[in-house]
Amino acid sequence: MTRTYGEGCPIALSLDIVGERWALLVVRELRLGPRRYRDLQAALPGITPAVLSKRLKELEEYGVLRRRELPPPAAARVYELTEWGAGLEPVFQALARWGVRSPVLPLTGEVSADSVMLGLRTFFAEPVADWSATYEVTLGREVYRLRVEAGRLTELARGPAAAAPDVLVRATKAAWQAVLDGADPLDDAVAAGRLSVTGDVDSLRRLVEAPRKIRTRAPAG
Repeated sequence: MTRTYGEGCPIALSLDIVGERWALLVVRELRLGPRRYRDLQAALPGITPAVLSKRLKELEEYGVLRRRELPPPAAARVYELTEWGAGLEPVFQALARWGVRSPVLPLTGEVSADSVMLGLRTFFAEPVADWSATYEVTLGREVYRLRVEAGRLTELARGPAAAAPDVLVRATKAAWQAVLDGADPLDDAVAAGRLSVTGDVDSLRRLVEAPRKIRTRAPAG
């Protein structure tokens, strides 16, 4: 640990570990599953290769993430959160809910596809309707699978659904985010072709209406 607050406070220790610039955003991009180095670079275009390599090395040394070799045919090295690293999930959700209510600074700039999907999970409301459905959402090169059971979001992960989903969505990241934020009504987006939907549109409507957040701001969760 090259820099430390030198305090016995657990908050200070946490900041020693994940308080460096970009560290938490690197962790954010691993919350939905493992990623290759180049995928992390693509998801975080503002980070330099040198800083990304340094943060990955530090986070691995601290036990937040680990490297793993995928077997053939993939034969690639990926980074994934350890069980302890995954324990940061409530911290991310609390930060997102706090940040989206900023009275001064607006939320501007690009967000990754993972961040858009994580916002859905962060702001997913307690069930007000008893519905169950499976979803597959493709945003550009990224594919995500979701499962709702009895009105609760029980699965959100990167990668295609194992079986044919009830709802299949294809869209750009911006189009999907606009629908989730309420800036573009679902029916309008589907009619205009901004969202391609196969399957039960009513189940999709329930999904996009489930998040409860400040609709004029896009969460980076």
